[in-house]
Amino acid sequence: MHRKTIDIWVGLFVLLGLASLLFLALKAGNMSAVSFTKTYSVSARFDNIGGLKQQAPVKSAGVVVGRVGNISFDDKNFQASVRLDLEERYKFPKDSSLKILTSGLLGEQYVGIEPGGDTQNLVDGDRITQTQSATVLEDLINRFIYSKAAEGGKDSSQ
Repeated sequence: MHRKTIDIWVGLFVLLGLASLLFLALKAGNMSAVSFTKTYSVSARFDNIGGLKQQAPVKSAGVVVGRVGNISFDDKNFQASVRLDLEERYKFPKDSSLKILTSGLLGEQYVGIEPGGDTQNLVDGDRITQTQSATVLEDLINRFIYSKAAEGGKDSSQ
């Protein structure tokens, strides 16, 4: 009787450990955000998407309103083509704009959508043309260093 109780507790502990590992794997792969709500797809082109990944959130006013569905490279325009799957309950005007933003200084990247003022809403298959690419931290650092170097060069020549 005592041995059987220990075996049950060990089995429950192992199952709990496996469930924890599955949860961590889904979190690490950003797959825990999979939703079964109805969506409509819109697309956009960006010059630079930085570290944006599939299943990254699409947010408006800080609220998740969809997910990045697909990312591909358009070899005719040499831009990144991004498909967004927005939840059907959230309607945005056709002249809305998109930005690639970062959570915190070094956090994950997401797409921010800012609603426009058009009376017609986006529908499945529409393309958003007003986009702003990701700000790459390395580019900002390089600009800062070069501007400081240029200032230092001016001061030493005087």
